[in-house]
Amino acid sequence: MHNKTVVEDLKCKGAIFIDDLADVPAGATLVFSAHGVSRAVRDEAAARGFQVFDATCPLVTKVHVEVAKMRAQGMELVMVGHKGHPEVEGTMGQVDDHIYLVETVEDVAHLKVENPERLAYVTQTTLSVDDAAEVLAALKARFPKIAEPKKADICYATQNRQDAVKFMAPQVDLVLVVGSQSSSNSNRLREVAEKLGVPARLIDNADALEGSWLEGKQVIGVTAGASAPEHLVNSLIQRLKAAGAVSVRTLDGVEEHVAFPLPKGLSGKV
Repeated sequence: MHNKTVVEDLKCKGAIFIDDLADVPAGATLVFSAHGVSRAVRDEAAARGFQVFDATCPLVTKVHVEVAKMRAQGMELVMVGHKGHPEVEGTMGQVDDHIYLVETVEDVAHLKVENPERLAYVTQTTLSVDDAAEVLAALKARFPKIAEPKKADICYATQNRQDAVKFMAPQVDLVLVVGSQSSSNSNRLREVAEKLGVPARLIDNADALEGSWLEGKQVIGVTAGASAPEHLVNSLIQRLKAAGAVSVRTLDGVEEHVAFPLPKGLSGKV
């Protein structure tokens, strides 16, 4: 996952992060990240005999299944997402061809497909709901028969947090988002606040807070990316109290009770 603190903690516990299977020694245990990997990576890992724990987010796996199924039916595919993001690379890597990436409305205008009558789309799970809506509207306008997923691809946790920031932003003078610069969903939270005209900062932890940001601010809003540990949020709140905050109020929001099973092979090991 894209959270600096979590990654550093895992490194301290002995995890080694790699970008290429060539860096994995024989007999090693391999864990696929929450963003998922391409079919080619899975095939190579199996061929080399690694013990694999698949930690791909189930919501990302859902998109992978959709892509494979629709391509098997002869559909061309459009993926709405950010170029270079590991989730996008993993999803597009589920099929060999006829899948196209679009990031903006302009990309849609220049998109070339072979058969507009047999076209479907999927989305990256951590997009801005509003930005995605604009691109999807452009897709549907240009390709009226484009098929959509039976259930929206954007992660429920991503959407809930964006909705919470939309509710909170008009009530505050500054929004602080706890999350890493490499985190797509954390960046989207910052953007949501900024689009509502509220200054926003994306910070890894309380140590990154700069006192100058608080000057002239009466009410500070705090939120966090989906992969940010709760203790980072609590530490930031304590830092704000030390800087003069006199009260802390938790806003009502959607309570999440979704639970996912452990990757196969881990069930009885933790």
